[in-house]
Amino acid sequence: MPRRYDPERRQRIIDAAIRVVGEKGIAGLSHRTVAAEADVPLGSTTYHFKTLDDLLVAALRQANEGFAKVIASRGGLEDPHTDLAAELAGWMGEWLAGDRTGVELEYELYLAALRRPALRPVAAEWAQDLADRLSRRTDAVTARALVALMDGICLQALLTETSYDEEYARDVLRRVIP
Repeated sequence: MPRRYDPERRQRIIDAAIRVVGEKGIAGLSHRTVAAEADVPLGSTTYHFKTLDDLLVAALRQANEGFAKVIASRGGLEDPHTDLAAELAGWMGEWLAGDRTGVELEYELYLAALRRPALRPVAAEWAQDLADRLSRRTDAVTARALVALMDGICLQALLTETSYDEEYARDVLRRVIP
């Protein structure tokens, strides 16, 4: 039987991996579960992603795009007169107000780097990219502190299942910004 041309197959596999992790957690991820979810032959998943870590790296890169899209859509970093604390608090509010499952998935993949060294460079890239963006408005040390604080605020909102408090976030962020 001739091989069917399927240029979107790799992307469908990544999307399926994200859905599997969203439904079953990282422990439920396997080439077999992803192949079934993507409706592709098992060999396709191993062809495109030799290891599960390779697949998780691709999924994390794609998941990281969610917060990056929020940042890009707001554009507040370009204006030096924008209240930086208010802008950052707004970013988090917009991101957390979106698809909560997607936000949880992003953090699950991000935190998977604790046990999967292959994911650490991608997690570090995300944090560094955000710090670089923030460095346009503040010094590098403050930018890194803001990234850490924003991570903490988001994790607390997700783990405690409380509503995001944008006023609190804005006030705390202002304490870090010189």
